[in-house]
Amino acid sequence: MSDYFLKKSKQTQRTSYQNQVLPYYVVPQKTVPLLSLDESSVKKMILTFEKRSYKNQELRIKFPDNPEKFMESELDLNDIIQEMHVIATMPDLYHLLVELNAVHSLLGLLTVVDLLQELTDIDTLHESEEGAEVLIDALLEGQVVALLVQNMERLDEQVKEEADGIYNTLAIIENMAEFRPGLCTEAAQQGLMQWLLKRIKAKMPFDANKLYCSEILAILLQNNDNTRELLGEMDGIDVLLQQLSVFKRHNPSTAEEQEMMENLFDALCSCLMLPANRDRFLRGEGLQLMNLMLREKKVSRTSALKVLDHGMIGPEGADNCHKFVDILGLRTIFPLFMKTPKKMKKTGTSEKEHEEHVSSIIASMLRNLKSQQRSRLLTKFTENDCEKVDRLMELHFKYLEAVQQADKRIEGEKHEMVRRGEILDDSMEDEFYLRRLDAGLFVLQLICYIMVEISNSGISQLQQRVHQILNLRGGSVKVVRHIMREYAESIGDGKSDEFKEAERKRIMDLVDNF
Repeated sequence: MSDYFLKKSKQTQRTSYQNQVLPYYVVPQKTVPLLSLDESSVKKMILTFEKRSYKNQELRIKFPDNPEKFMESELDLNDIIQEMHVIATMPDLYHLLVELNAVHSLLGLLTVVDLLQELTDIDTLHESEEGAEVLIDALLEGQVVALLVQNMERLDEQVKEEADGIYNTLAIIENMAEFRPGLCTEAAQQGLMQWLLKRIKAKMPFDANKLYCSEILAILLQNNDNTRELLGEMDGIDVLLQQLSVFKRHNPSTAEEQEMMENLFDALCSCLMLPANRDRFLRGEGLQLMNLMLREKKVSRTSALKVLDHGMIGPEGADNCHKFVDILGLRTIFPLFMKTPKKMKKTGTSEKEHEEHVSSIIASMLRNLKSQQRSRLLTKFTENDCEKVDRLMELHFKYLEAVQQADKRIEGEKHEMVRRGEILDDSMEDEFYLRRLDAGLFVLQLICYIMVEISNSGISQLQQRVHQILNLRGGSVKVVRHIMREYAESIGDGKSDEFKEAERKRIMDLVDNF
């Protein structure tokens, strides 16, 4: 039987911990003979399980203070549960679990966490989509997440088997969320969000479970405004900031701890997509923490830059932009603009990502800052004989060349496709556009936006320097205008039509005056 019960290892960076995971609920097991699985043998197995489950419940109620009386029924029940692991190899028979009401009985037992984990293994679910859908529907109908959360609240992580029970429970939730992303909102509302935040901030040594919690949290928040709002209302922004503040002056001590840190940063970036959370981030002094991280030059610096970008972008980022200037953030961001750090290989960040985030932060400030703070930003560009304009133009030509080369290759491929009589459909055009973005189109657009903004600032010195370098290096105002028109067309995804229209008009006015 052992072949059936080998745990399918999850291919993630958690493997070093996973070697320590044992099945939750350890009971002396009898060897169960291998069964040739067909519909009638599975039915028989499920009915046996139902009978034994009922008998066990009956005896527990009858003799609550005398475990000896129900111990034998407990062992019989455990044996049939172990046998049922074999069903996890036949997802097309999952409908029997539902039809014979076994899902309801399974959810009533706390001893089946590892069976549920095998039944919901993501590879198994994809083997029979139909069987998987039926099982997941029944689990959700039985409020599976709420029951699993209640179960986790009862477990004591000081006991190894119970800590493993929590790990396996999180695996069930991850499997279901991966198979059906739509259940994240429901899961979060059934107590999971609250439990995750509580576990993440618990004063316990770092372990596999804390890493897994950070991963599940990041999954719940992906593309989901409902869960982002829920986290904000539960003071989750403060929890994330408190947990990340540890990495202000210290690097994570292991690869697993670094993965957890990055999961928490990802969760924070997701949350900041919701305007209401920008305000919570501001009040929780998130800007001050990110600014300190940028100055400390630890591994966290790269992710802190990404968080600032998310916090300051768009009109909802205006308050954060003003505060960033007030806490002397310009002194931190411009050295990173002038020189891309060499150490980024360690964190797996590319030069392009770094330059994109820094350019985006500066573009957001130019868009959002008013009065005194705006003057302070523009003055930065005039310092040291306009050295920052020189750097801006250097980046402009670097990315212009990269994008032009990509465009040339794409045109060649399009020409070849037309020659072969192939049709250029929308999906092909989308793929070409993604390749242009990979080459650096978005960074180029941000840099051109900064160029037209500072040229329209009323400081003649800046306008002259931009045009002087363009002419010197054979650049063209026409090319910049073309890039900005394309940028204006793509602006404001998910925003109202009025916003898009006003923003496009604002950008095109800047371009016309360039």
